[in-house]
Amino acid sequence: MTATLAEADAHLEDLATTRKVIAELAPAGGEPESPETNTAYQAIVNAFNQHPNQELRARELHELLNMPTDEASVNVTRARLGRLTRQGFLTQPGRGRYQKRT
Repeated sequence: MTATLAEADAHLEDLATTRKVIAELAPAGGEPESPETNTAYQAIVNAFNQHPNQELRARELHELLNMPTDEASVNVTRARLGRLTRQGFLTQPGRGRYQKRT
């Protein structure tokens, strides 16, 4: 039972982090971002929550999430990863590699 409670607490913490990311990415008092953009950020944060100790590159993240791997799509994700890093949700342990901040 203790393990189940710990797992539920970890899941709630991941959900709170996801909510915080979405809230900070939403423009203040302006037009909300498109649902596709919010969904993309949610998918990225969820992927890092599921693999907290793993370093991922943008292309690897696309493969993990079954997203298109064309250069334009991957570049958009690189920009999103940079934004999440600047906001403190991710770290960049090496050039082009990202990991969940612990």
